[in-house]
Amino acid sequence: MSAARFTSDSPNYWGVPLVKLNRLGSAAAVLSIAALALTACGSDNPTGAASSAPAGGASADAAVSGTLTGIGASSQKSAMEAWITGFKGQNAQANVQYSPDGSGAGRKAFLAGGAQFAGSDAYLKPEEKEESKKVCGPDGAFNVPAYVSPIAVAFNLEGVEELNLDATTIAKIFKKEITKWNDEAIAKQNPDAKLPDTAITVVHRNDESGTTENFVEYLKATAGDVWTYDVSGDWPKDIQSENAKGTSGVVSTAGSTPGAITYADFSAVGDLSTVNVKVGDEYTKISAEAAAKALETATPVEGAAKNDLALDLKRDTTEAGTYPIVLLSYHIYCNTYKDQATVDLVKAFGKYVVSAEGQKTASDSAGNAPLSTSIEEKAAAAIDSITVAK
Repeated sequence: MSAARFTSDSPNYWGVPLVKLNRLGSAAAVLSIAALALTACGSDNPTGAASSAPAGGASADAAVSGTLTGIGASSQKSAMEAWITGFKGQNAQANVQYSPDGSGAGRKAFLAGGAQFAGSDAYLKPEEKEESKKVCGPDGAFNVPAYVSPIAVAFNLEGVEELNLDATTIAKIFKKEITKWNDEAIAKQNPDAKLPDTAITVVHRNDESGTTENFVEYLKATAGDVWTYDVSGDWPKDIQSENAKGTSGVVSTAGSTPGAITYADFSAVGDLSTVNVKVGDEYTKISAEAAAKALETATPVEGAAKNDLALDLKRDTTEAGTYPIVLLSYHIYCNTYKDQATVDLVKAFGKYVVSAEGQKTASDSAGNAPLSTSIEEKAAAAIDSITVAK
């Protein structure tokens, strides 16, 4: 099992709204957060606006207090900053600390009892679910969708704003079998582009990453004859190339390296150019609308508990207008916590994140696609099922 994968027998299964994605996200109020007890990464400009009105279904209860600690996906960084600001506006005595150390680090910290929740671009594997019982009690932990965004294949090539590429070509580039930008495989798909004889520099994540797992899962599903590696959150060790930690790390490295190519959450790619991915007989431009079409085929992971909303995705879809390299990032919570104060705080924040207000706050800041109303409702119900350990 790996990162967010989706399939479905019926269209619009989750009723995902087709919303236009704003790539850059707007900067807003700077956050002031208590120092993390756990190692924290550097921060980009925080985003999001505080709201004094209760979030529908999220903070309709009395204001909560205390400190909540989360660790995990760097893809959620801008959205998380917006969520924290909005939640703080409704709960002045509450603090949420989030360290964007990566999905793998977040799950490990959560499973070790070092955080009350994890942000992860991959849902818990069966062995992780079993391990979670040690800190969460006999019912373990569960996954709730929180953040949806396409993963961009982004590059830095002067004078070229976008390229059309099929899965096989993308796989060969990242496997370093195609090493020049004017290679015939690229040129024949882009006859009007002025492609220089510039070396391609692959930039990948050097930390365990759900973004990596989602990206290579796409390569495995669509170009398995080229990408023969197992799906994993760790980049293949035998592909030697430039690397960096976290979403901001690979984007920064690619942005300062002429001829570079990387993969990253679309909301974070900034001024980098992006690839239109071939799906069926056409090339799909990256957008929230196209990502939402991929989510229309979402179904629950087989065997998941009733309140576990881990989903599966059909990466090798041929449906026109669908962008298949989609990142669905989760929040992972315990089914039970040690005391009522923690339960109340977790529920209040978790329900704010998945509420219509919380999703709009994140989308306005980070440019991601909001969850559908159907997923919002299911996620809120799942979070509401959290109880005090007996």
